[in-house]
Amino acid sequence: MIKIDQTLINGLAEIARNSPRKRINHNFHTEACDPLQRLLNVMHPGTYLRPHKHENPDKREVFIALKGKFLALEFFNDGKIADFMILDPTIGNFAAEVPAKTYHSIICLEPDSVIYELKDGPYNVSDDKFFAPWAPKEGESACNQFILNLIKQVGIEK
Repeated sequence: MIKIDQTLINGLAEIARNSPRKRINHNFHTEACDPLQRLLNVMHPGTYLRPHKHENPDKREVFIALKGKFLALEFFNDGKIADFMILDPTIGNFAAEVPAKTYHSIICLEPDSVIYELKDGPYNVSDDKFFAPWAPKEGESACNQFILNLIKQVGIEK
C-alpha cells in the first residue's frame, strides 16, 4: 500500500523549500513504462512550471490539490489564457483535468502546497512535454514576471 500522510508531506516540503527550483516530485510509479504516472508535487511560491502540452503521444493530466493553493491554467496555442481554476481544497476546488494537446501550467500560491498528479504513461523524456514557445524557459529572468502577469490576468490576489 502506498501511503500519503503528513510525515511524508512534511519531509518533502522541507526538501522543496531548500531546493533551487522550490519544488520536489515524489513518484509512486516505479518504472517509466508504467501506463499511469502517479506522483506528488510539493511546491512553494516562486517555482516555475513552464507551460507545456502532451501530444503525440497524447496524454491527459490530472492535478488534485491535497494542501495549499494553486492556479491551474489552460492556454490557447497563441499563449492567451483559455481557462483557469483556483485549486484549493479548503474552498472545495479539489482538482482539474487537462486534456491532451492542451498547453497548461500550475502556479503555486501558498508555501508547502501539495498536488497529486496523474498522467497517462509511459514516460519518455524525448516526447513527454512540448514546451510553449511563447513562455520563458525555466531559469530565465523573465519567469517571475511571467507568473505575476498570469496571476494579474485572471484577477486573483497572490
